[in-house]
Amino acid sequence: MNKKVLTTALLATFAGAAHAQSSVTLYGIIDAGISYVNNARVGTTHDKLFKYDDGVAQGSRWGLRGTEDLGGGLKAVFVLENGFNSGNGTASQGGAMFGRQAYVGLTKDGIGSFTLGRQYTFNTDYLGSLYSTGGQTVAGNYAYHINDIDQLTSSRINNAVKFSSANFAGFTFGALYGFSNAAGAFAGSPGTVAAPTSGSSRAYSFGANYAMGPFGLGAAYTDIHYPSQAVPAFSTSLANVSPPAVGGASIRDLRSYGVGGRYVIGPATMWALYTNTRLEAITGSATTFAAYEVGAKYAVTPALTGGLGYTYMHLSNANTGHWNQVDASVDYALSKRTDVYLLGIYQQASGHNGTQDLQAQIGSSTSYFGPSGPGADNQVAVRVGLRAKF
Repeated sequence: MNKKVLTTALLATFAGAAHAQSSVTLYGIIDAGISYVNNARVGTTHDKLFKYDDGVAQGSRWGLRGTEDLGGGLKAVFVLENGFNSGNGTASQGGAMFGRQAYVGLTKDGIGSFTLGRQYTFNTDYLGSLYSTGGQTVAGNYAYHINDIDQLTSSRINNAVKFSSANFAGFTFGALYGFSNAAGAFAGSPGTVAAPTSGSSRAYSFGANYAMGPFGLGAAYTDIHYPSQAVPAFSTSLANVSPPAVGGASIRDLRSYGVGGRYVIGPATMWALYTNTRLEAITGSATTFAAYEVGAKYAVTPALTGGLGYTYMHLSNANTGHWNQVDASVDYALSKRTDVYLLGIYQQASGHNGTQDLQAQIGSSTSYFGPSGPGADNQVAVRVGLRAKF
C-alpha cells in the first residue's frame, strides 16, 4: 500500500513538472571566409580585392530562444537574437544589442502565434527563405537581389505585432503591423511631409504559403512608410538603389510584393521567384524594381550539395538599368553543425539610371560584395567559407 502511495505521488509530481515545462536554448551561427572580387572601387577607378568577409551564407549571430508550457496547448515564447561581425567583433544592425530579432508572445496549438517586438516581414519569412537562391543555397547574401531592395533578408520591423497561423493542411498565413510610435502618426510620420521625424517609420506586411509534398507556393506584400527613418536602419542602403530624387530620406513608401514556387524531385529542388518593388518619392516620380529569379540545387550525396541560380533585375519608368547575375555554389557538410563551401558570382550591369551611366552611378555598388567602381560594368566574386552552427 505504501509503495502504491509513493508511486502515485511521484507520478503526480512528474506530471506537474511536465505541465509546467519550460526551456531556454542558446543557439547561433558563425560564418567566415575569404572572398575575391575582380572589380572593386578604389577612388575614381577599380582594382582587384581580396578580403575577409563575414556572414555570407548566413549572417553570424547568437540568440536565446525560450518556451514555457502554460497548459491546454498554450505556450509563452520569446526570442532575443544578436547579429555580429566575426571579423572585428562589432554588432550588426546599426549596433543594436538584439538587432536581428527581439520579441515575446503566445502560441496556441491549432491556431498560431501572436508575438510583439522586432520581427521579420513575410517577404523574408516566406519569399526570401523558401523561394530564393539566397535562402536555398550557401550563396546566401551574395545572391539576394540588388541591395535587398525587395526585403528578402533584411526586413526587420520595429515595434511590431505579428500573427502567424498554424499549419492547416499545408496552408499558413499571417499579418504584421509595425507602429511608428510617434504621436499623431499611426499611419506614418508626423510633422512636415518633407522632413519626417527620425524613428517614425511604420510598416505592415501580409503573406500566405502552401506547402504539401514536393510542391510549395507562397506570396507576400510589405509596405514600409518612411523606411529611412527606422532605427536601427534597414540593412539595405536605400540611398543607393534609385535616382537621387527617390533615394534615402526622400522615400515616402517602399512597397514590395512577390510570388514564389518550389518543387522537389528526389535529391533535386527547383524554385522560381518574382518580386516587384516600388519606391514612392515624397515629391517627384517613383521608381520600380522588378526581379525574376530561377534556381536549383542537387544533393549529390547526403553531405555534398551543388546549387545554381540566375537573377534578372531592371529599373522601370524613366530608367533603363538592367542587372544580370549568376550564382554557383558547392557545399560540403563535415557534420550536422559544420560545413565548408565554395561559391562564385558573376554580376553585370547595363543601361542608364536617369541621365547617368548605370555603372558609373551605382552599378554593382549595390552588390553585397562592394562597389565595382566607375567604368567596370561587371563583377566576379569567388569565396571559400566555413560555417559553424551551435
